[in-house]
Amino acid sequence: MKTITLGSTGITTPQNAFGALPVQRVDMDTAVKILHRAYDGGMTFFDTARAYSDSEIKMGEAFGKGGFDTLNHRGFSRDKIFIATKSTATTVEKLKEDLETSLKNLRTDYIDIYQLHCVKQCYRPGDGTGLYETLLEAKAQGKIRHIGITAHKIGIAEEIATSGLYETLQFPFSYLATERDIALVETCRKNNVGFIAMKGLSGGLLTNARACMAFMLQYPVLPIWGIQRMSELEQWLEFFENPPEMTDELKAIIQKDRDELLGEFCRGCGYCMPCSVEITINQCARMSQMIRRAPSKDWLTPHWQEEMLKIEKCIDCGACLKRCPYELNIPTLLRKNLADYKEILKGNW
Repeated sequence: MKTITLGSTGITTPQNAFGALPVQRVDMDTAVKILHRAYDGGMTFFDTARAYSDSEIKMGEAFGKGGFDTLNHRGFSRDKIFIATKSTATTVEKLKEDLETSLKNLRTDYIDIYQLHCVKQCYRPGDGTGLYETLLEAKAQGKIRHIGITAHKIGIAEEIATSGLYETLQFPFSYLATERDIALVETCRKNNVGFIAMKGLSGGLLTNARACMAFMLQYPVLPIWGIQRMSELEQWLEFFENPPEMTDELKAIIQKDRDELLGEFCRGCGYCMPCSVEITINQCARMSQMIRRAPSKDWLTPHWQEEMLKIEKCIDCGACLKRCPYELNIPTLLRKNLADYKEILKGNW
């Protein structure tokens, strides 16, 4: 497995990292076992966030003071891993509060990369928010070692990449990437900004791990794979010994998926939530794709039939449109998925 150095941070890690959003969905014991196995298997970079409910707490249990040692994992020390976390704060007070909470949850004296999360602008010194100055202060105090940022909108990401302010940029990147997305990777490289690739599976729509990894290895990016099951983890750990090369077979798989999926599709991030009429938008807006790409009778249960029918109650309030980082026409996507879902229930698929 190749290693990658994240821009000016000097952080060098295998090009195969752990995204800890999904561990919020499993119990503490399962989460700790998965995180320990990830480390034992070769992963050294772990990404989480304040917004991921108890993900930080579970990482603290696994890697924080008194965590790893109590389970007799010899040879481990805090400096052998890199922890990145994030805050959605838009005020100085909230940013400081989030940082202290993260340090407590993670049971650590410092965070390797502290990121402003899902930003709507490139925060700069003197912009009136005080956020960037607060990050500089935290860095001077030794609470954080590097300043990062995450974005979903390409225009904002491009501004960040050339700003000279951030050491890392986290942005969605998969083999569904556009030419503009790929150009962003090169812009980051030229400006010595580490590129952390989120949503490498496009919210679960991409299912061929070898194709996903082979694509990532072509670029100077660090993919953080969202993992919540040991079986998923083992799939990525296998690549430490046998990293996939891009073959004609994998190219064909990638091209087929690009032909089917490019355009407007929901990544399932959930930033559009909550819905005023309680539609589970981040699942319902991509239901037909999930059924066709990962067939499961679970999507056809009375529960999901009821959830899909909630789409008929959509009042076009526009709240989800304002929140969607990809600027999707969510009401239209929902109604298309409902029409398709009804056809699927009739057996027309």
